[in-house]
Amino acid sequence: MSNKGSTALSLSDSPQKSNVKRGRGRPVGDRESKKADLLSAAIAVTAEEGYSGVSLRKVAKRMGATTGTVTYYYANKEEMIAAVAEELFRRFHVSLNLNDENTDIKTMLDKLLNWPESEFSVLWLAFIQLLAHARQEPAFASVIQRNYLAVRDVLTSLVKKGQENKTIRDDIEAELIADQLSAISDGWMVMMPIDPDRFSPERTKLISESVLTLIKPAK
Repeated sequence: MSNKGSTALSLSDSPQKSNVKRGRGRPVGDRESKKADLLSAAIAVTAEEGYSGVSLRKVAKRMGATTGTVTYYYANKEEMIAAVAEELFRRFHVSLNLNDENTDIKTMLDKLLNWPESEFSVLWLAFIQLLAHARQEPAFASVIQRNYLAVRDVLTSLVKKGQENKTIRDDIEAELIADQLSAISDGWMVMMPIDPDRFSPERTKLISESVLTLIKPAK
């Protein structure tokens, strides 16, 4: 993927607001808190039911609210799912602390390999469901593509920092190394919930060290 865009992350950006008329009235309570609860409910329903099983009614029931509360924030299922995709990337970004100046490739790899199982299972299932339907749903396919590129831009920046510090080989372009690291990480994300025995604490340490060996400068 190209690294021509800005390295600034937009993971917290909301999808463009639809012109469709929202439901009447305002939800009772703090607006941002309600929205956060709604997105958590939508992620859980997506993970359990799959994309085709998601509905505004099921999400409302999951969060203990009315369908009108959901439509106040999102006019339809497609708009809600686009927001779910944004939220999944936002949580991924926060968990890896990609904007932290102290973050480096080793720190990122360690966090990827030691993702809390309680959170990972739900986020992983929801994300897989969205990926499976992304080609048929342009509304959130573009969200996934944009945020994925943003994460890749940050990853490329981390590789460049490592090259400047002489901890990562500089005979290969940073963007190409970032491509490889991204592909490796994607493979872990797919396999960790399916084959957890391969990702024991002892083995994940060896996996992380082996990747760092592959990209370290030649002697």
